[in-house]
Amino acid sequence: MKNVFVSLFIVNAFIVLYTYFMASDNWLINSQIAFFSSTLIMFASMYSYRNMVQNSLEVGAVRDDERDTLDKLEDPYDVFDDREKIDNEEKTLVEVVKEERANLKKGGRSFWEATKDSKTSFSFYRLGAYGILVLGFFYLNSNKILELTPYLISLSIPPIVIVLGLMKNRE
Repeated sequence: MKNVFVSLFIVNAFIVLYTYFMASDNWLINSQIAFFSSTLIMFASMYSYRNMVQNSLEVGAVRDDERDTLDKLEDPYDVFDDREKIDNEEKTLVEVVKEERANLKKGGRSFWEATKDSKTSFSFYRLGAYGILVLGFFYLNSNKILELTPYLISLSIPPIVIVLGLMKNRE
């Protein structure tokens, strides 16, 4: 994580130097507001997701259906494994449909399980970071100094740097 902070600092220093010497003051202000708010959003999202995973692990909410990831991708509805289990008995179409519906309901998630996972989307950290993004945009727009080119470029740089930094740390 330390490498990600250092990378973000270095990239931001290059942005500041470039906009200070090569562009106008409006470019500098736009790029810094966008870069700062985008960085806050990324870190708030990572932090709230980490908390959600930690809480799920503590509670034991992780389900294990004894299927590996590749099997889930190739056969998401577990159709082919059931063929091996079926005896040579002939079943009517109605019985097969009822069994498959029961299997789908058994593997589904309830409404309350889905709302527990959505806490990450509505965490205080993420809402605050998005609030800073919106307030920064409105500040720039109301003072008539909003320039979309540096704003959008600087808004997209932190996610790219963070993803590349985390991929480098993974290796």
